[in-house]
Amino acid sequence: MHTLTVSELAAGLRARKFSSLDLTLHFLGRIERLGPELNAFVTVTADRALADARAADETLAKGEGGPLTGVPVAHKDIFCTDGIRTTCSSRMLSNFIAPYDATVVSRWRAAGTVLLGKTNMDEFAMGSSNETSYFGPVRNPWDHKRVPGGSSGGSAAAVAACIAPAATGTDTGGSIRQPAALTNLTGIKPTYGRVSRYGMIAFASSLDQAGVLARSAEDAALLLEAMSGFDPNDSTSVDRPVPNYAAELNQPLKGLRVGIIREFFGAGLDPAVEQRVRAAIGLLQDGGLVEVFEGHALALLPEPQGVPS
Repeated sequence: MHTLTVSELAAGLRARKFSSLDLTLHFLGRIERLGPELNAFVTVTADRALADARAADETLAKGEGGPLTGVPVAHKDIFCTDGIRTTCSSRMLSNFIAPYDATVVSRWRAAGTVLLGKTNMDEFAMGSSNETSYFGPVRNPWDHKRVPGGSSGGSAAAVAACIAPAATGTDTGGSIRQPAALTNLTGIKPTYGRVSRYGMIAFASSLDQAGVLARSAEDAALLLEAMSGFDPNDSTSVDRPVPNYAAELNQPLKGLRVGIIREFFGAGLDPAVEQRVRAAIGLLQDGGLVEVFEGHALALLPEPQGVPS
């Protein structure tokens, strides 16, 4: 079951091919076996997970629930979780029990997800290797001698190792995108204001955003939709309707414009990585559906429109 995507797990749960309790026990078993070597989790919430799973099964048995009901997930240990230790992987918060849920946590819980636990990270999200955690470094499931990236390295390692189907992350300057790249996942840093920062311990409030680490674009779309939306508790939250991201995945690519930043191809780039990226660019250009253009970083920015009165 651990090789299935979130969307496949959700379909299996609705078809009653397996229960959320069976699924949760399976993932908890994998965490117990594989977790210590990877060091992906700071806290495993087994009792909470089993209670969540039983509640999800009751909901599904009534023919109720949404697309994420009964699906196990993990949260980066930067999000406050009511009654559960929230450490930011720092000794200073090693005994802090949050008295409330972050909005991201409460929204995923309202969607029916099952909480497996809290994932390791760079201390206070200040790092890009997940080696600065008070609880020790996280190892990349693909090669334990390599880092998984950071600061959301625990979430990335957990999803890549299939000990959690999906996980939250946060991104200030690459802390979702870089771990996703280093562990072969889909990672999304949403547009600022799309996802509430309430209950997310801040690193740089003008840049921090909550997002998703998953194994497919479809999974990321489902999970992003569930966490997005206006939140009066966050003054930077944008009051706009939340699209059906999964439905938009099948929209045609014709007319899409993709900017390639030249500085990304400078000295120090591994030739094999450049070859793969150039090949991907070529696929986008095939058939002329997508316009790909290169430029310097500042040149690719849109023209300023002025400040509205």
